[in-house]
Amino acid sequence: MSYDNYFELGNVVKTHGLKGELILLLDVDQPDHYKKLESIFLEINGKLVPFFIQEISLRGDQARLTIEDIDSQDAAKELVGKRAFLPLSALPKLKKGQYYYHDLIGCQVFEQEKLIGTVLEIIEAPNNMLMSVDHQGKEILIPMEEEIMLSVDLEQSRIQTSLPDGLLDVYLDP
Repeated sequence: MSYDNYFELGNVVKTHGLKGELILLLDVDQPDHYKKLESIFLEINGKLVPFFIQEISLRGDQARLTIEDIDSQDAAKELVGKRAFLPLSALPKLKKGQYYYHDLIGCQVFEQEKLIGTVLEIIEAPNNMLMSVDHQGKEILIPMEEEIMLSVDLEQSRIQTSLPDGLLDVYLDP
């Protein structure tokens, strides 16, 4: 099963009680959007395995789940530490001009009219987000700051940037 059509919802951080409930730490901007989930996919041995949710309650960025066929603390412990995923179709709809990071993969990055390269992936660094861009066969990292990313046109798969002076030189100098 490919992860291309899924996004990471969060992680199972601990069990709750003796009847197999799980606490899922949600790593999303709008936790309330997920208060009526019917199922999730957990990554087990490198594969996404579906689980049906019997009951869910939210408190901030934590969801307490009761999952079908997980009815003991021992069974629940087996799932602690697992990453949870949902299909991309479960993401909230965005307003015009907004985008998800995965939407940027494959977009062409320009400075003025000069093609810099194609976005390979988005990297979450401790203090900022970075675009990994293929520039003439070399990977360059571009900070995703407002001053640098001037505009994003998903219909044209085009990102207009204003790169800091010398950024490309750091990657291109031998």
